[in-house]
Amino acid sequence: MAWHIGKDRTLPTGERTLIMGVLNVTPDSFSDGGQYASPFPALDHARQMIADGADIIDIGGESTRPGAALISPEEEIDRVLPVIEALAKESTIPISIDTTKSMVARAALAAGASIVNDISALRFDFHIADEVVKAGAGLILMHSRGTPATMQRLPPAADIISDVLHSLRASISMAVRRGVPNHSIVIDPGIGFGKTFNQNVELIAKLDQIAAAFPDLPVMIGTSRKAFIGHVLADENGNSAPVDERLHGTMATITAAVLKGAHIVRVHDVKAAVETVKLTDAIKASK
Repeated sequence: MAWHIGKDRTLPTGERTLIMGVLNVTPDSFSDGGQYASPFPALDHARQMIADGADIIDIGGESTRPGAALISPEEEIDRVLPVIEALAKESTIPISIDTTKSMVARAALAAGASIVNDISALRFDFHIADEVVKAGAGLILMHSRGTPATMQRLPPAADIISDVLHSLRASISMAVRRGVPNHSIVIDPGIGFGKTFNQNVELIAKLDQIAAAFPDLPVMIGTSRKAFIGHVLADENGNSAPVDERLHGTMATITAAVLKGAHIVRVHDVKAAVETVKLTDAIKASK
């Protein structure tokens, strides 16, 4: 299986698990507190992730943490473009733009990105598909419920697997109707985006069902440092494990996801993830 992310570029997604390194150039990220909100530290961090073995760098300029407020496309572009342009000049690594706005996607693809990672799966702005087609880029369609501002206040889905499958089918259909080739699409069940803690665990446990429903599409999963891990690792008083104490829990979820069919994992801690998936891939291959 190969994922087409540019006119002449593909990424193999069956030989080994690919690592997507997260680079949030936002002042209000849940995971890194705005450490990389300016270009110089952001570039240094991207270089380190590449040195640690990242296959893709995913750059985001708008926080999608629960309760996050929207920013304008212009502000988002101002945040991400200097980093994309500089990284594209010095490295051949594929760059992904994490956005829900076609205007941002267009600017990022012109600046050197070759993938659009849309957490709304075209629900917020279906013209993202048009920009992907024009650029011959890759497209990640992630399941989510509501918006970042409302997703954790929604009533839980009665059947989260059915909800994810139904919504992703609709998004894939939309993308294909607008001209995105199937071989340029990746799907993501959207861990943490409008799901309960237990539903996040269920999605990982049943990821093979999602993979089987879309046998021609690579599956990506992003569990890194998320709240459900802190919940599972809570202390005896019920206090959630803080973000900086979720590394081992993250690696456990990555192991389970790869064994259940994930082709790409989106992570903050690249070196640990590279080592984790190398062993997990070896175990999976020996079955």
